[in-house]
Amino acid sequence: MTRAGSGRPGQDTAGTPHRWILSFVAVILAVLTACPPLAGAEPTGSGNGESTGPKFLKLSLDSVTPTAIASTSDPYFVVSGTVTNIGDRQVDDVSVRIQRAAAVGNPSGLRSALRLDQINYDVTGEFQDVADRLTPGQRKQFSLTIALHSATELPSGISALDITAPGIYPLLLNVNGEPAYGGQARLDDARFLLPVLGIPATAADPKHPAPPPVPATPDAPPVATTMLWPLADRPRLVAGKPGTVEGEALLTDDDLAASLTQGGRLDQLLSALETALEPDGGGDKNLNTSLCLAVDPDLLLTVSDMKDGYKVLASPSDPDGSTRAGTGEHAAKAWLERLRTLAPTMCVVALPFAQVDPEALATTGDITLSDRALNAPADLIDQLLSVKSVRGVALPDTASIDNEGAELLAHHGYSTAILADNAVTPADGRANISSAKNPGTPADSASPDLVRLGGLTLPAPGGGEAAPGAPELHAATFDIWSATALAAVGSHPPTPPFTPDKVRYDVTNDSRAARLQDALGAITWSALNPQPGRPRSALLMPPQQWGPNRDEATALLGQLDLMYRANLAAPRSLTELLAQQVDPQPYDLDYLPAAAAEAVPDHFAEPVRQQAHNLTELMSALVEQPQQELTPRGFLTPLRDDLIRVLTMSDRRGAPALADTTAQRRVDQTTRTVDELFHSVTVLPPGGVYTLASEQSPLLLVARNDLPVAVRIKFRIDAPAETNITDIGEQVLPAKGTRSFQIPTEVSDSRNLAIPIALTTPDGVPLGNAVSVSVRSNAYGRVLAIITASVGALLLLLVARRLWHRFRGQSDPADEGFDSETRRRVNRFRRARKRELRHEEAR
Repeated sequence: MTRAGSGRPGQDTAGTPHRWILSFVAVILAVLTACPPLAGAEPTGSGNGESTGPKFLKLSLDSVTPTAIASTSDPYFVVSGTVTNIGDRQVDDVSVRIQRAAAVGNPSGLRSALRLDQINYDVTGEFQDVADRLTPGQRKQFSLTIALHSATELPSGISALDITAPGIYPLLLNVNGEPAYGGQARLDDARFLLPVLGIPATAADPKHPAPPPVPATPDAPPVATTMLWPLADRPRLVAGKPGTVEGEALLTDDDLAASLTQGGRLDQLLSALETALEPDGGGDKNLNTSLCLAVDPDLLLTVSDMKDGYKVLASPSDPDGSTRAGTGEHAAKAWLERLRTLAPTMCVVALPFAQVDPEALATTGDITLSDRALNAPADLIDQLLSVKSVRGVALPDTASIDNEGAELLAHHGYSTAILADNAVTPADGRANISSAKNPGTPADSASPDLVRLGGLTLPAPGGGEAAPGAPELHAATFDIWSATALAAVGSHPPTPPFTPDKVRYDVTNDSRAARLQDALGAITWSALNPQPGRPRSALLMPPQQWGPNRDEATALLGQLDLMYRANLAAPRSLTELLAQQVDPQPYDLDYLPAAAAEAVPDHFAEPVRQQAHNLTELMSALVEQPQQELTPRGFLTPLRDDLIRVLTMSDRRGAPALADTTAQRRVDQTTRTVDELFHSVTVLPPGGVYTLASEQSPLLLVARNDLPVAVRIKFRIDAPAETNITDIGEQVLPAKGTRSFQIPTEVSDSRNLAIPIALTTPDGVPLGNAVSVSVRSNAYGRVLAIITASVGALLLLLVARRLWHRFRGQSDPADEGFDSETRRRVNRFRRARKRELRHEEAR
């Protein structure tokens, strides 16, 4: 009773509030379920490789002014950026602040520091308001004024980062906001490097004297610095077009015209150099000494063709389709003239033709093709730019080669290959950690500037076998960290194959301004941080199809100039680098897996080798004549260039499938053209039956040459047993002409004979199509001789028999059928006939 009575009253008195609490909890859970979770703790870009990207706000860095801090700079710098609402809901109370991590202490930190969690950026500034509210699609720009450090109280709105010593500092911009249905959270961030070459004095204070500036004074000599400045582009010429005298070039597209026009990529690369060096006004000598133009000869050939007028495919995927006039004729002419003015004032080195893959080139095994791809570029550069380029140095696109590629370079007289410092390893197995061997451990140990590759010797003069003690192939190594950062500058940034896997990320998540700051920090780091066991030098190597705009390129050159003026670096020419003492320890090549993955597939090697061999055979048959405007070399070399372009590394880093399609199209077009060239020299079929006047009458044939150059030929005639046809030997067909030939022929049969006739080169390579000539002789031949002999023998036999009977005084049995009267009449007729003949003679 008590239990039942006490229970019911309790439920009745407390049931109403309990139901209210349960209903409130249910409503809260429903709201939380309906709202997607916030991603505020997940930074994007380089900060977190596992992040799926921002969901509400996107923060991008627009500029840093100045891009580098020196002891003579102002005590403040300004960071500008843009916040964009990329979500589907409004975000309130948007604010940003600056944060700093510790200075980069090792070269791999130039990349790994940009992937640190924001908690490692432990020096923080104050949040500054950006916008009260950003609706979906709305954006807002902002600027933060930041002090490196402050000994006194700073004005409102300015944060200090407590930077008191030179170094390369990772900075982070952090944006917070409150999305609808959510709370205040960190929604995105942007990371970048700030090079600090010196600490400027702080703002003066009446009560406290300003501390003096602190310049960077590393306890080491200046870094000997060399920088290559590449000018290259992907192959543009349509394949399968032999050389002509007056024909217009045909390009796959007109993108190169845009690149050469003012504001284009190649225009801006050249413009930045012109501004920095000013050849007519005694430009910066330090920059001039340390810079070297690296030029692709294929680009120069294409631009040279464009300046004389050219056509463009209406559809790049249809090489046999319609065409239109190109628009870059004047831009090409102006750009080439500017380059011809600048190049003679500085160092110039040739890139491999069309950025060819040395490994794929070695796989083809064609010496003539390799000579065109490796040895001809320097001559082409010298001819087109009127310079004397640096010889004997190879710059493979991936900066990593295997033993076959190295042997090919050595065989063609190269003494040095410029490679990534993790693409070689000590031969004795000492630690030189590479990302290829330890993908999880960035490589911080560097190779010497110039190392010798044991076992790879240069050929003897004249092409003979290398003697014992012959010079070995060297490798000039460059720093992979600065090269990785330089590759990220500009449009369409690639990640090079020598970048270790542990520090790879999608650099396009970072803004162009952030990537530029990272490059400025990377090229400055070694000058501020002397490292035991590391060379006090730097070879700066951007990618061959580099994409900075004029401002970015100028900023990089300005950073070099700043380092020279601060005595942190010293200019070193490429020739000085190549001439310095080689490290005595032998090194081995370490072909990087990423480079092997990007290489031209092996299945292209065989068709390229076959067509290169066909071109060599045809070349040996062509004849150079004084009256010809076009030489055999000028006629066939464009087709050989097409085969080299099949093996290009261009675009393989970004779109390998498209690169394969383009390469296969070039193979097909070149193969079709080479086949047509061989079929352009042929013997013409006479038509009908060819009748010989006698058994020794000559056979008359006509051969035609549709090529614009003369060609040497031989007739290949499969004569049947009844004929004897004389080989007239090697003959010459004129360019674009025909010629008749008399072939001495003996036919011992009066029947119709089918004689197969074809043309070949002097080496026996078939030309054109074989024809079958039907021949008939008017002579009776052997049968007539037998009949004549038989009749003659019979006649002699009859005469002998008659004489035999006459000598014996017997009548011939053949006369037995005549009577005496008939015989007398015949005799009288004979006598009368004789008298009549004598009278006629007397008259």
